[in-house]
Amino acid sequence: MNQLAVNNVSLLFAVLLVVVAVVISAKEKLGLTRDIIYAVARTVIQLVIVGYILKYVFQLDHAVFTLAMCLFIIFNASRQAHKRNPHTNKQFMHSFVAIFTSTVITLAILIFSGSLAFIPSQVIPITGMIASNSMVAIGLCYKHMHTQFHDQRQQVLEKLALGADMKSAASPILTGSIRTGMQPTIDSAKTVGLVSLPGMMSGLIFAGVDPVHAIKYQIMVMFMLLSATSLGAFIAGYLSYKNYFNARLQLTI
Repeated sequence: MNQLAVNNVSLLFAVLLVVVAVVISAKEKLGLTRDIIYAVARTVIQLVIVGYILKYVFQLDHAVFTLAMCLFIIFNASRQAHKRNPHTNKQFMHSFVAIFTSTVITLAILIFSGSLAFIPSQVIPITGMIASNSMVAIGLCYKHMHTQFHDQRQQVLEKLALGADMKSAASPILTGSIRTGMQPTIDSAKTVGLVSLPGMMSGLIFAGVDPVHAIKYQIMVMFMLLSATSLGAFIAGYLSYKNYFNARLQLTI
């Protein structure tokens, strides 16, 4: 089996790839040089710390530590999704409930079906994949919802004036927001294998696994992500759209 060799010297040469981005930012005056350097520094520090933590958790192989690590991932994904909500009346629990529910349901199906074993080396990475994709979908849902409530404010007010309830008045915005959150995953599923060889499949191929065998894992991952993003966007959308109305059914934006 072929092994992918990445040593410290290789990583130093890989820094040249970052230099390319910095040069482009400086040359075109994009104002992103500081952000790129900061992002790279955070990437290195965070991954090194997480790498040592995961090594310890994997060796320990204890259910409590595995669940704690999964909950830590879900919490951080929820915090990032919450930050992406432009609405001033946003609530953290909406993001947390959406990501927690979508992650737990998807993980439970994979574990009980036998596709995934409840061991740290499998559960924790898959939890990260599910939570991160759900986070992105929820962030897109929040941004689209805020924009549409702002742009369609008059239409919503007219529906309310004509006797529509909160759900009916916001239904087109809610539907569009959930669709926006799900769309990137759907587009990715349409082009997988034709345009991109995603992370799970590429990682297995790098490790020397038969590409035909790696495809099965990637199919499982795509199904998993479609489930997670749809559940996450759906739950977050239905929980958060009510924040745009007060007790008198008046828009707060």
